[in-house]
Amino acid sequence: MGNDFSVIDLFAGPGGLGEGFAAFENEDGTRPFNIRLAVEKDVYAHATLFLRCFFRQFTPDAVPNEYYEYLQGKISRAELFKKFPKEAESAAEVALLKELGKNNTTIYRHISKAIGGMDDSFWVMTGGPPCQLYSVVGRSRLAARRNNDTQKYEEDRRHTLYKDYLRCVAKFRPPIFVMENVTGIISAKHKGKNVINEIIKDLGFPAAAVSVRTQPGIPFEKRTYSLYSLVKQTTSDGLEPSDFIIKAENYGVPQSRHRLIILGVRKDLNVVPGILRGIDNPLSAEEVLSDLPRIRSLLSREPDSCRAWSEVVRSSIQQPWIDDVQGDGFRRECACAIEKLNEELGTGGQFLEHKFEPGYLEEWFGDRRLGGVCNHEARAHIRKDLHRYFFASCFAKAESRSPKMRDFPEALWPEHKNIKEAVNGGKFDDRFRVQVGGRPSTTVTCHLAKDGHYYIHYDPSQCRSLTVREAARLQTFPDNYFFEGQRTHQYIQVGNAVTPLLAKQIAEIVYQLLAEMQTG
Repeated sequence: MGNDFSVIDLFAGPGGLGEGFAAFENEDGTRPFNIRLAVEKDVYAHATLFLRCFFRQFTPDAVPNEYYEYLQGKISRAELFKKFPKEAESAAEVALLKELGKNNTTIYRHISKAIGGMDDSFWVMTGGPPCQLYSVVGRSRLAARRNNDTQKYEEDRRHTLYKDYLRCVAKFRPPIFVMENVTGIISAKHKGKNVINEIIKDLGFPAAAVSVRTQPGIPFEKRTYSLYSLVKQTTSDGLEPSDFIIKAENYGVPQSRHRLIILGVRKDLNVVPGILRGIDNPLSAEEVLSDLPRIRSLLSREPDSCRAWSEVVRSSIQQPWIDDVQGDGFRRECACAIEKLNEELGTGGQFLEHKFEPGYLEEWFGDRRLGGVCNHEARAHIRKDLHRYFFASCFAKAESRSPKMRDFPEALWPEHKNIKEAVNGGKFDDRFRVQVGGRPSTTVTCHLAKDGHYYIHYDPSQCRSLTVREAARLQTFPDNYFFEGQRTHQYIQVGNAVTPLLAKQIAEIVYQLLAEMQTG
């Protein structure tokens, strides 16, 4: 059918949800979804989104060499777009730097243009309204910053960001919409009401929940929606809020990432979606990371070199605390890691030349023309943290689990006021968390931008936290997906994104629905 179905992606972030839809291929090998508009307010995420929209102006086998030269740092972004002004202009029509709720008139105009007016064409609206107030950790941090000021929490505009999405649904009545959010939304309350119950009610009848001007005389069935889970075969009438939760590790994503995703189908269309097909064996972090170039962390607050770094890591087994750790398995892993330190390791970079083939889903992750890996730059760590990372990763290899604070020798305890509470199993007892190689990773979040302690690499001979590219791999972004901005901005984009590989499977379900509507 070719590119028959338009996608309007709101709160697009760096474009993970749109990437999954754009990459989906139907049975005859064509890509039926066309991202017509992607709206994002963050300047760095938008820069990434814009670049990917530019990339998609070309067919996969016709992406110009200059795109790869940009990723390799050989030409500037301006030079790339100057060489292909037509494609850059088209990308600018798709990637819109705007904030919903601030200038909806402009955004509405762009949506109307993208879908060709307000007729009953076959298209889909996607989006994930920002979720800081709904994540459990986010609510905790917000309360701490505001000294538990409940009035400020209740009045925070971010509670109603989903209504900006809702207004677009009400105004344009897409045949299908997909809305994504964090699972913490299920326990969140606003002004005494359960947030998720309000959202489900509003999504069923958007026009009744928000004030938007719509065409007069539109039948009730063309303004209301049946809501579906993608993992349980029934409508919202027979669903609990938890039934909308998708556990990404059950669907080929190497990460324990749980997200609430609601599929809405306009009631006049009389079609029922299928559900996602699970896999028998979850993928591990090591399966998707082991082929990436091995790099070391840098030394912080002291002169850095590979030799100096190696000596710091090697000194771990010379510390008195090593005798406090029990188990032959731990000691074997320590010895094995120390032996590997003889290799000269670099610290990575924004582009690192490397000849490799992804060990898993090469056709998804790999791109032979790339000639290496981008966004693969290590952080710097202080000496004491390197000892903690070395201990934690050796422990995880020996015990097949990340150590809790009580497992750490006392000499490695951080100087935190609540350390005793953590050691006794209280808050922050997993302050240093290793991604166990043989299992799916823990959830990649934007917190990775501020703190690498929760994302320690499983290989003690690299002794570091995860790079942006490794986080992107766990999020299932293709290797030729380049993240713009400083490293902190890149981490935030990756952590906030929808996993493209899961989005691609959702796209298949949506495609079947739209194809049925088109032929029925």
